Amino acid sequence: MTKISPLAPKRFPDMPHVPGVRVAGAACGLKRTRSPDLFLAELDAGTTVAGVFTRSRCFSAPVVWCREALSRKRVRAIVVNSGNANAFTGLAGDRMVARTVKAAAKMFKCPEKEIFVASTGVIGEPVPPGYVAGKLTGMKNRLAPKAWAKAAKAIMTTDTFAKGATRQAVIGGVPVTLNGIAKGSGMIAPDMATMLSFIFTDAAIPATVLQKLLVRATSRSFNSITVDSDTSTSDTVLICATGKGEKHRKVVSPGDRHLRDFREKLDDLMQDLAQQIARDGEGAGKFVTIRVSGAASEKAARRIGLAVANSPLVKTAFAGGDANWGRVVMAVGKAGEKADRDLLSISMGGIAITRKGKIVRGYDEKPVTAHLKGREIMVEINVGVGKGCATVWTCDLNRGYITINADYRS
Repeated sequence: MTKISPLAPKRFPDMPHVPGVRVAGAACGLKRTRSPDLFLAELDAGTTVAGVFTRSRCFSAPVVWCREALSRKRVRAIVVNSGNANAFTGLAGDRMVARTVKAAAKMFKCPEKEIFVASTGVIGEPVPPGYVAGKLTGMKNRLAPKAWAKAAKAIMTTDTFAKGATRQAVIGGVPVTLNGIAKGSGMIAPDMATMLSFIFTDAAIPATVLQKLLVRATSRSFNSITVDSDTSTSDTVLICATGKGEKHRKVVSPGDRHLRDFREKLDDLMQDLAQQIARDGEGAGKFVTIRVSGAASEKAARRIGLAVANSPLVKTAFAGGDANWGRVVMAVGKAGEKADRDLLSISMGGIAITRKGKIVRGYDEKPVTAHLKGREIMVEINVGVGKGCATVWTCDLNRGYITINADYRS
């Protein structure tokens, strides 16, 4: 049995029912372990949808389908399997998607482009075209308003814990609910990660507005985490708005003032899920927050932060509790963004190490080393060229990562 990450939350959150959504998770035999590997969500007719996907050029068959299906801006069901990525499977992968979509559309009596699919797991191993389609009737019988924990477990691969989050927001004073589940543990790097995430709300929001909100929130959450710098073939994030909650003021634009609390809560929920993924990094023993300021722009700050977060030298130093701040300097320098060597300031655990390009007078490494021995690490960097700021999250890199990935298919 996989040992749960020491950075995992104490428990899966108590997630309420989202009107217009029913979910299910169960085992259908794609995983050798016979653990849950099929997720189904049913959405009421009229539910709007938005999505963002991997930027890998070797994208999976489900990603191709979902990109095309988004044009309809409506969703009735989401079908997700874990244990097999259905990527690099050629025509066999396309046939599997087609059969799954056709069966789901027939079952839910809707157009095929209102069915969304996703897959995650081993690459390059075809699944019989009708395999998942043949399991859908049984899955439909399992649908329930609050089966969120089962749903989250069904999309896991090397994850050690199920990931979920919930938030309550208001739109013009009217309460609305947001629930989200996600998976991810390795092959985690923008854009986005070997990760899937599905977010649901009972708010009434047009698909075009949802799309802009999702892109913005993804930039500050799933595109701000990294475990190993590798980008997956299958990354998919979908957000669905059923409009089945209490009637609220009409949403016209992502900038609507009455939508402010919803925007903030969506950002917060997605950052929660993103951080859970980083906390479940394969073999991770430490969760690392890197805050970059003084950059030329927010984008530049994020790129610098990710350069530090992706550095094997930095990550292994964190694993060993080594306060080798010179590796941070190295990573900042290789990022390709503007940085003033003579103004560079670095601190760890709130303890100043360098200030304006020089080591702090009387610097004592012992408290920094003590901080790096803990489970939660904070690194702050000011590159001294502007006002751009960004935060990224990662984990350490240790022997556990090697063990997991050396034995992944065994």
